[in-house]
Amino acid sequence: MLGHLSFGVADLARATAFYDGVMGALGYRRVWTSAQGVGYGLEEGKDKLALFPRDGATASGPGFHLAFDAPNPQAVDRFHAVALAAGGICAGPPGPRPHYGATYYAAFVIDPDGHKLEAVHQ
Repeated sequence: MLGHLSFGVADLARATAFYDGVMGALGYRRVWTSAQGVGYGLEEGKDKLALFPRDGATASGPGFHLAFDAPNPQAVDRFHAVALAAGGICAGPPGPRPHYGATYYAAFVIDPDGHKLEAVHQ
């Protein structure tokens, strides 16, 4: 349904370092870089997630939650470990989430800008 998603960050360099790691852990990569932002995806120039400096407004509000597909449970584990090492906050360690589904394996973090992120393998 979604073509791509973008959101603002307070410090583009800090966010780029964070997302280079967490996106890499899930098999995605930075597909473009400019003075105005960065984009992540699988193919050069075709982002699925873009980050742009925000104008001082708050980070995403209550209810915002971005879930990334992970190719396997080990990628979920790497996502969580890399996110914490890069300044993220644990919002739920890697593990099964049977209340979401019998094969739902996920981890949750808060990025340095306060965005709630999830990596999930089903």
